[in-house]
Amino acid sequence: MSLRFSAAALIAATVALLAGPALARCSKNLVERLGPGTHVASLDGAQLASGNGEPSPNRAVITFVGHASYQIDTPEGVRAITDYNGVNGFGRHPDIVTMNNAHSTHFTDEPEDGITFVLKGWPEPGQTEAKHDVRLKDMRVWNVPTNARDWGGSTARINGNSIFIYSVGDLCIAHLGHLHHRLTREHLEEIGRIDVLMVPIDGSFTMGVPFMADVIKSIDPKIVLPMHYWGKYQLDRFVGLMAPLDADFVWPDKRSIEVVKEELPEKLTVIAVAGEGGG
Repeated sequence: MSLRFSAAALIAATVALLAGPALARCSKNLVERLGPGTHVASLDGAQLASGNGEPSPNRAVITFVGHASYQIDTPEGVRAITDYNGVNGFGRHPDIVTMNNAHSTHFTDEPEDGITFVLKGWPEPGQTEAKHDVRLKDMRVWNVPTNARDWGGSTARINGNSIFIYSVGDLCIAHLGHLHHRLTREHLEEIGRIDVLMVPIDGSFTMGVPFMADVIKSIDPKIVLPMHYWGKYQLDRFVGLMAPLDADFVWPDKRSIEVVKEELPEKLTVIAVAGEGGG
C-alpha cells in the first residue's frame, strides 16, 4: 500500500477532519498527526511567525484580570472574558463572556451593554444542562458541563458547572471553572486536545489540589495557568503537588502573555501569570 498522498487528498482529509462532529472538540491537528513540530515558546509578547513568515493565526494574548477571570484577545480583535462577574476586566468591553458557575464572584445578572455572547455554564429553568457553541470571527467557544456541589446541602448540582473551551485557529484554551470532581472518559473525549488549561488551585472551594493535579494529568495540556487562589502560600503548595508531573514553572513579571500554537513548549509549563492571585 502506498504511503504517498497527493496535495488534493491531504486537503480533503484535513477538511473531513474539521467537519461534522469533530467541530465539537479540539481534535488533534495535522502537524501533531504527521510528527513533532513545536518548540519552546518565548512568551514575551513578541509577534511570533508561522512557517510562511506571516504572524500565526493560532495565537492569543491572555491577561489575568482577577479571581478566576482571564481576558483572551485574538488576532482579529475578538475579546473574551472567563468567569465574567461584571467587575474583573478593563479597557473596551468584551465580545464574549462566559460564566462557569452560578457562584456570586463568578457571574453577574447585569452584564454590560454591547456583549455579543453571554454564555452561562449552568442550566436555565426547564433545562437539564447548558450547551453552547458560538463563533465570532476567529474565536469559537463551547462548553462541557460538569457537576458542582450544592453549598446548601449534601447533594450535587447536576451540570451546575461548565468547562468552557476557546479555540483561536488551532490554539485550544480551556477554563475549568468551579470544577468539583475528576473527569470521566466521556468528559475528556468531549474536551479533546487542550493546549492551555486555566486551573483553580484554592484547594477548598473547588477540589483538593492533589485531585486537581490528576485532572491536569488526564487533560495533558502544554501550559497551565493557575487561578482562584489567594497568596503565595497556595501557589507554593500547588507547585509542590505538581512535582510528580515534572513541570517547568515560570513567574512572569506582568499579567499578560502571548501564546502561539506553533511555539508551545514541549514540556508541561506552569505560568503564574496571576502572580500571587487575588482580585
